[in-house]
Amino acid sequence: MIDKICEFLVSKIRKSMPEIDDEKAEIILYGIQLIVGEIPKIFILFGLSFLLGIGWYTIFAYVAIMPYRATSGGFHLKSHLGCILGTSLFYYGNVFLSKFLVLNNFQKYGLILFTLILGIIMVTLYAPADTENVPILSKKERKTKKILSYITLILTLAVAGIVQDRIISNILIIGTIVQTIMITRLAYKLTNNKYGYEVYKETPETAN
Repeated sequence: MIDKICEFLVSKIRKSMPEIDDEKAEIILYGIQLIVGEIPKIFILFGLSFLLGIGWYTIFAYVAIMPYRATSGGFHLKSHLGCILGTSLFYYGNVFLSKFLVLNNFQKYGLILFTLILGIIMVTLYAPADTENVPILSKKERKTKKILSYITLILTLAVAGIVQDRIISNILIIGTIVQTIMITRLAYKLTNNKYGYEVYKETPETAN
């Protein structure tokens, strides 16, 4: 249904702008699919979270992990339904586990240290983890996003270490761990994804 709506919109755009070729139309289609597909996902995610009694925690988890998620990348599920289910599992699972997980200070800071070391290694190896549909071929952009991945990783875990609220701290730690796993080669293999930069060769235009 969403794909048909997106294709209809692109068709209308091409009729009003005949200069758009097939390649540009495909890029426009993918962009519209991201936007249109994201809207119902967000409504479902947040709407259901309030019914489950975890609405504000879910919103916090979504916003708090977004900077690290946006810079480090990660795999994408192939269907809209799979994306909605996967996203819901990511945030709901994080919040519910965070509510029930009780750590003493030694365990908390030990887990933060482990997450930091894991994150630095995985970011060094894989970030920014792109996809075939949205490859990151520019060396400059890749370098910038890798640096930002380190920064957002460290800042997120620093806040987790400082904040006194147990649930908020757990959400930051668990969200960072899961997001770090999502950029790994194993996660890509299990979800049948490929890193975009490995699929497409760099061109002189994108090498800088």
